[in-house]
Amino acid sequence: MATSKTTDNGSKKSTVKKAATPKAAAPKPVAKKAATKATDATKKNSTKKTSASKIVTSATRLQMIEETAYYIAEKNGFYGESIEYWLAAEKEVDSKLNA
Repeated sequence: MATSKTTDNGSKKSTVKKAATPKAAAPKPVAKKAATKATDATKKNSTKKTSASKIVTSATRLQMIEETAYYIAEKNGFYGESIEYWLAAEKEVDSKLNA
């Protein structure tokens, strides 16, 4: 874009504004094959950790049974003996935990 500017002695001086240049994006780092091998090893180890994370404490198991027994009783309209709901809930929770 060209503009004119008047100087002190009366002459006109042409000025040109430069267009703003966009900044170049920083280049992305290139992944090394060694890092890929480490990632594969990590995935294998995390699979082993997943099976270990299925350990449930007795308190958690008890809470799971309580909730399951409630939902079984609710489904049956709270009709019947609570021990029946409890035993059914124990069976259901244990089968899910052992699967």
